[in-house]
Amino acid sequence: MNDGDGTRAADAQGRTFGPLGKALVIIPTYNEAENIKAIVGRVRKAVPEADVLVADDNSPDGTGALADELAAEDDQVQVLHRKGKEGLGAAYLAGFHWGAEHGYGVLVEMDADGSHQPEELPRLLTALKGADLVLGSRWVPGGRVVNWPKSREYISRGGSLYSRMALDLPLRDITGGFRAFRRETLEGLGLDEVASQGYCFQVDLARRAVRAGYHVVEVPITFVERELGDSKMSRDILVEALWRVTAWGVGERVGKVLGREDDKRAGQPKPSERAAGPTEAERSGPTERSEHTERAKS
Repeated sequence: MNDGDGTRAADAQGRTFGPLGKALVIIPTYNEAENIKAIVGRVRKAVPEADVLVADDNSPDGTGALADELAAEDDQVQVLHRKGKEGLGAAYLAGFHWGAEHGYGVLVEMDADGSHQPEELPRLLTALKGADLVLGSRWVPGGRVVNWPKSREYISRGGSLYSRMALDLPLRDITGGFRAFRRETLEGLGLDEVASQGYCFQVDLARRAVRAGYHVVEVPITFVERELGDSKMSRDILVEALWRVTAWGVGERVGKVLGREDDKRAGQPKPSERAAGPTEAERSGPTERSEHTERAKS
């Protein structure tokens, strides 16, 4: 699944992917006044044909007002004002619904702090031509992080590794938040059932996409630590990710075991059937059964 150049992978099984449609870059914000103008400007320069939606959680520092100024100057910039800080996942879900309602064919996740390089977005969109979902990946060959302390890298790598093993997912960077979705993919993920936030939100969407059989591609990116403003990472986000991923993994494994037991029981004849003697098919003899099989094949 790690098709760095975005070419169609073998596991896409010869699928023909339709046109992408217009792209909407969703940028959630909370107290990003120092970054919002720069990141929107870089997106508009890197992908001039894409629109931008700033989803602001009523930032006390005036980020929403600055976004309104950008929107007043540029018809391709929109602002979604939300009531308060409800978390990254809720902001993206609101942005996804807004984009779908307005007819966008591609929905992009991007951080406001500059850690996701807008200049790399064209490669994600190119890869999406042959995929359902594209992940910008720090942990595939060619991907890297810049200006991160080793402790942060260990947490990120460990989170992806644990999620990959617990959920049996063939992805290298499951927690990353630089992504491009086809609208049809999001519509098939059951977004109304998603309640997770932060790291966990990204894991949840990747998990749902793989389980639903969508073709997921990872492309290498360079992740740059923010220079301005404060990180939104917290202990609560990490704890939520740990317990939710663990619960999903245990639940899926239990479901598989119970499913196998149900299959075994379903394949066993009832006691009354075992005592009833040979079935009609068994009495008919091998010739008639063979003819029945040949008719089924034809």
